[in-house]
Amino acid sequence: MSDKVFPSSKPTATAAPAAANGGVPASTNARTNGGTTKTHLYNPTSRPPYRPQPHHRRHRPRRNYCGCCCFWTILSFLIITLLFAIAGSVMYVLYHPHRPSFTLASLRIHRLNLTTTADSSSSHLSTLFNLTISSKNPNSHLSFSYDPSVVSCVSSNSDVFIGNGTLPEFVSNSKNATTFKGVVVATSSDLDAETANNLRPDLKKKNGISLKVEMDTKVTVKMGGVESDKIGIRVSCDGIKGVVPKGKSPSVANVAGAKCRVDLRIKIWKWNF
Repeated sequence: MSDKVFPSSKPTATAAPAAANGGVPASTNARTNGGTTKTHLYNPTSRPPYRPQPHHRRHRPRRNYCGCCCFWTILSFLIITLLFAIAGSVMYVLYHPHRPSFTLASLRIHRLNLTTTADSSSSHLSTLFNLTISSKNPNSHLSFSYDPSVVSCVSSNSDVFIGNGTLPEFVSNSKNATTFKGVVVATSSDLDAETANNLRPDLKKKNGISLKVEMDTKVTVKMGGVESDKIGIRVSCDGIKGVVPKGKSPSVANVAGAKCRVDLRIKIWKWNF
């Protein structure tokens, strides 16, 4: 006896037909264990949610800043130095500046005595000189303004201080000469035994004692409306031969071979150059 098959009363699930022309396929329903229906939809245009990421600042090493600062500082210094050098070269070519010149016209010795005490423990030096000093400005576009000067006299061989004096401040204009007469240089001081022994042989020389006159001052250079800072200078006049006077008449020193040199005096902290 043959068995008959009866169709089930429950409809069988069939696959949803695909949407035509690129449509979105139909959703499918699936039953979970709890008996509820869960719908799954597919949307090709959807994007994952945006989640902002924390930004981490990148700190450049401190040494990079220091290196850049040093580089630009050195570069700026070199550029400024180059500009000053160019400006100085242009001014030198246009104006061709010269140093001022000084001349020791005459030197009279009124007193030059070295006396020793009875016990020979100390010596006393008493001097009185009279000088004539000339200053000349050979420049056409520059003028020099001098501060009060200190004039001193020393022995050339033993370098013993013999006397000092002062010159007033003055202005030396372009192509101008200034002469100071009657400049007094004197001293009255005690010398130790060693200094006196070094000076005494020079005073006894027949051809006279070798002297050197020095003048220290500060000068300001002016060119048109431009004025420089004060610059220290030293004027050194060497090659002077003086004889100790006899009696009350002064002796005249030989200044024919005297030459005066002008040097810059640059002071750095405690040292002068």
